[in-house]
Amino acid sequence: MNTISEKTIDIDKVLAEKAGKKARYVPRFVRNWLKRLVHQDEINGFLWNNRDKEGVDWLEAVLRFLDVRVEVHGADNLPPAIEGRHYTFVSNHPLGGADGVAVGAVIGRHYEGKVKYLVNDLLMNLPNLAPLCIPINKTGAQGRQFPAMVEAGFKSDNHIIMFPAGLCSRKRKGVIRDIPWKKTFVVKSRQTLRDVVPIHFSGHNSNRFYRIANITRRLGIKFNIAMLFLPDEMFRNRHQTFTITIGKPIPHSTFDNTRTPAQWAQWVEETVYSLNTNTQP
Repeated sequence: MNTISEKTIDIDKVLAEKAGKKARYVPRFVRNWLKRLVHQDEINGFLWNNRDKEGVDWLEAVLRFLDVRVEVHGADNLPPAIEGRHYTFVSNHPLGGADGVAVGAVIGRHYEGKVKYLVNDLLMNLPNLAPLCIPINKTGAQGRQFPAMVEAGFKSDNHIIMFPAGLCSRKRKGVIRDIPWKKTFVVKSRQTLRDVVPIHFSGHNSNRFYRIANITRRLGIKFNIAMLFLPDEMFRNRHQTFTITIGKPIPHSTFDNTRTPAQWAQWVEETVYSLNTNTQP
């Protein structure tokens, strides 16, 4: 696991790791722009000042740092912590940052830290978050280990938090919504006898973010350029109040053979959005 330093987030180092020898061709002004975009100095300052925290304590420190407040509706739908019973918590992903932190803080505190996220492997660069993470990278050496890592996560004694879309929400025809959910949570929850708890998170990113995401899609660019803007979106969402709505648990026996796993995933996605009592911005 990485260790905390005064420069834990280092764009120069990330470029060198991801681009190899080609990194030297990235101009200094582009590097400096990327550092500002990801708020490198501000995030490093937070990481250094909170280096003694990890897991749920660290998630709650992030919310205080961002001055993000959360209103939880349906908390009584959270199953009690019973020895031997584990759950899969699935949520929409409108923000790509603060939503993951807030959901993890609420669920993690309720279950005394016995939770794991399935997350993008880039988040493993945050050492204080890493203990809560099962990193996802389907390419390279780790890609070959991905099925085993997911299997081990679902067979563990931790509750699993997932954002089944894999990416944060996009804006299409004026509507902000996740891209279609992946079926993994249905398949693994059924195999490991985990009931699924649906969660809806209110909120949205800036119009700039959605424009960039849509332009990238139309141009057929495979690299997720919009992801680079997520740290800046997180800072734009400071000082806000968001709503987390928790639905009733869905028994794992629901996911029978009357539908395919992909169809059940779509059904759960619809269930999550039915929890939303707010109108689109």
